[in-house]
Amino acid sequence: MMQIPCPFCGPRNESEFSFGGPVKPPRPDPAAVSDAVWTEWLTQVPNPLGPVEEQWWHVRGCGTWLTIWRDTRTHDIVEAPDDGR
Repeated sequence: MMQIPCPFCGPRNESEFSFGGPVKPPRPDPAAVSDAVWTEWLTQVPNPLGPVEEQWWHVRGCGTWLTIWRDTRTHDIVEAPDDGR
């Protein structure tokens, strides 16, 4: 089991959280992009190998939404990559 670091409750078991999905890029203006780009933004979920920025809801705890980086190869919580993000 993963231990997710809640800023209010400390490290907690992943069973207390609900996965909110990967952090997506900002929503584009549907009127300013092509139908293909808009459809891709709505339907394509990134699934890369390595560190991924994710949202988790501490549903069985304090109710906070967290953003963490998790390595999809090992499920370890990691530091944000140093790529300017």
